[in-house]
Amino acid sequence: MAKIIAEMLIEAATLELPDTKTLRLKWPEGYEPDFKTGQFITLYWPDTPSYKRAYSLSSCALDRGYYEVTVKRDGKMGTRIVDWAKAGDKMFVIPPTGKFLPVLEPNKHLICIAGGSGVTPFRGFVREATRRNLETKITVLYSVRTTNDIIFNTEFRQLAQDNPNFSFHVTCTRIGADDPWTGRRGRITPEWIKEHITDLPHCVFYACGPTELVEAAETLVIEHLKVGKEQIKLEKWG
Repeated sequence: MAKIIAEMLIEAATLELPDTKTLRLKWPEGYEPDFKTGQFITLYWPDTPSYKRAYSLSSCALDRGYYEVTVKRDGKMGTRIVDWAKAGDKMFVIPPTGKFLPVLEPNKHLICIAGGSGVTPFRGFVREATRRNLETKITVLYSVRTTNDIIFNTEFRQLAQDNPNFSFHVTCTRIGADDPWTGRRGRITPEWIKEHITDLPHCVFYACGPTELVEAAETLVIEHLKVGKEQIKLEKWG
């Protein structure tokens, strides 16, 4: 069956950071898609139908009535969304697809490695696991430049309080020596990943974000942890 492309109202446009905005796209009447947490939608503006961009859902499949995507100011589409998109505007939405799906099983431990806006699909992972009271362990290891670049910091901290099986860890790569940040500094390393692993055979490793970070994470996991590709899921964002 062909997927129905729908025009949707931007119900809310929330500035998460100065360069990052979340759009909530309201489903039209009668629109009831069957999709999964971790998939992506493709957007385009009515006045430029030939220019399309795909964005991972930052909402989850339990969020009904709307989609949410969280976009950084990057390229033509990202710049227009962050600088100009507002509640009341309309966009066309190609329905969700993709295979970057959480394995939400009781004995699994999802190690989610993210850089920049690559953290956005993991918000959906954790939302679903928390609302369903699942036993799946989820650990997000998030690399940002400075503390001003942490997307969904408040929500992730709250989810970590609500869900005993979820933990959220941030490392800053370009923070000044005089910054009061007391958390981890530097890039993601094999040692840092190993700190959070208790049962390697039951881990599923996810990496999402810029191509350089995702490929580096894949190399770390394969070469240093000796994990097979069947335990790894990747989503590169150019």
